[in-house]
Amino acid sequence: MSDLSRRIDQARGVVPADLVLKGGRIFDLVTGELTESDVAICGDRIVGTYQLYDGVREIDCTGRILVPGFIDTHLHIESSLVTPFEFDRCVTPRGVTTAICDPHEIANVCGLKGIRYFLEASSRTVMDLRVNLSSCVPSTHMETAGAELGAGDLIPLADHPRVIGLAEFMNFPGVLMKDPGCMAKLEAFAGRHIDGHAPLLGGRDLNAYIAAGIRTEHEATTPEEAMEKLRKGMRVLIREGSVSRDMEALAPILTERTSPYLCLCTDDRNPLDIAEHGHLDHMIRTLIARGCPPLAVYRAASLSAAEAFGLKDRGLIAPGLRADIAVIDDLASCRASLVLSGGVVADDGAFAARDTVPPVARASVHAPVVSPASFRHSATTTAETPVIGIVPGKIITEHLVEVIAPENGDKHPDPSRDLVRIAVVERHGRNGNIATGFVKGFGLQRGAIASTVCHDHHNIAVVGADYEDMALAVTRLGQIEGGFVVVADGQVLAELPLPVAGLMSLETFEVVHGRLTDLRTAAQSLGVGLEEPFLQLAFLCLPVIPHLKITDRGLVDVDRFALI
Repeated sequence: MSDLSRRIDQARGVVPADLVLKGGRIFDLVTGELTESDVAICGDRIVGTYQLYDGVREIDCTGRILVPGFIDTHLHIESSLVTPFEFDRCVTPRGVTTAICDPHEIANVCGLKGIRYFLEASSRTVMDLRVNLSSCVPSTHMETAGAELGAGDLIPLADHPRVIGLAEFMNFPGVLMKDPGCMAKLEAFAGRHIDGHAPLLGGRDLNAYIAAGIRTEHEATTPEEAMEKLRKGMRVLIREGSVSRDMEALAPILTERTSPYLCLCTDDRNPLDIAEHGHLDHMIRTLIARGCPPLAVYRAASLSAAEAFGLKDRGLIAPGLRADIAVIDDLASCRASLVLSGGVVADDGAFAARDTVPPVARASVHAPVVSPASFRHSATTTAETPVIGIVPGKIITEHLVEVIAPENGDKHPDPSRDLVRIAVVERHGRNGNIATGFVKGFGLQRGAIASTVCHDHHNIAVVGADYEDMALAVTRLGQIEGGFVVVADGQVLAELPLPVAGLMSLETFEVVHGRLTDLRTAAQSLGVGLEEPFLQLAFLCLPVIPHLKITDRGLVDVDRFALI
């Protein structure tokens, strides 16, 4: 029989369904009702609800609640520091059955090879992994990335069955100024989904950005910013990552009235936070605890997300839709005891049965040889110095000005004032640039921390109070194919190798979690008070987020969109 014939017969009860979830209560995201019902499944589709069914296989869900699988509407899997397969094993059992990823982290290292790696992986994961094609490789002209992708590079992949559209259009000044490269990409993907990225943009400039065809956006950090975007027809993605934590600020706008136009996303979330708090499940229970109506929260987590990104085959527990279902004990606690993705039970057997894809972009760190002298800061003789000011829990930074007097042709780090050196070392082997500056907010008193996770160009970012330790940290990253390292007094205290493009580990997420715990402890021993110092460091190098950032080409005044 054809799949269609089988679905019809199983829906009518003429033959037993392949699988029946018995006795649970369906949470209907249209009416808000909780109703006891069997759920009959044929292959990867739901075929029956609100009736009694017999199944070839039956699972007793008595006393539990069935909700549609969750959809993460925007994330970079690379920021989980594990491969797509380990990410799948990490978050699918938490109820995440669809993830819409932008692989622009790996694309900035190795170009189309990285995007194709994710596309190949997406057909093998238990979750339904979808891809938005990276629109900003590099994100601006003010950095050196490992690759450059134009419209002509992306168009051949536009009709791939796993591709939704164009990923976050980060270069919003380029859109407003009608940069030819930006215009070519927008025109090439006109009529398809285009994801947005426009922090603090408002007024007529926001109108122009939306008029360019950009439909969704995840950078709102205040209710006022989010509401302006909603009023102008944008669907707002409420974000809770490891550094960018906007959920608490935006919780007041999530109501049953607004929920059809709000979604949830994690953007960048690492295994520490996933293991200790959760993923979208953490967002759901936290939003409900903050007073958001459960119906609004669960809509944002699935149905609204499906509608926003054109995934018409999911988002409800209803006949004909994908069998993406999380079985939870309670709406408020949102802890899944059983998860189905496309009718497949997400258990150890399902993960073990997957084919995998060989890793790409090995040995990708080609940084210049550095010495302690490489980190001297002698670009100016004036005492007034621009300083990047960290805002904990935000990727927006302050543009500070501090008085740092030059001594012997160098402005030295001053840990007593929380003023330490930051440097970016080009690591793609293209020009060997090294840029230096100052940052305030790490609390670092000695040593150095360094990383090849450095948004979005992914050069080496290093922060330190001691030049010799900074040089050792950068050198060590080359030896381990990239990753994270903490150094003090000439010794490596902790490290995490990330040999896949300098971004992802080949270890399990449990191993990565343990290494991250060691790194956090080591960083704290140097005085670092930030909860997530490595991702915070990475975002100090992203020149499309206000206000002051640094790349391998120097300090960037994001408000003026210019190098200082």
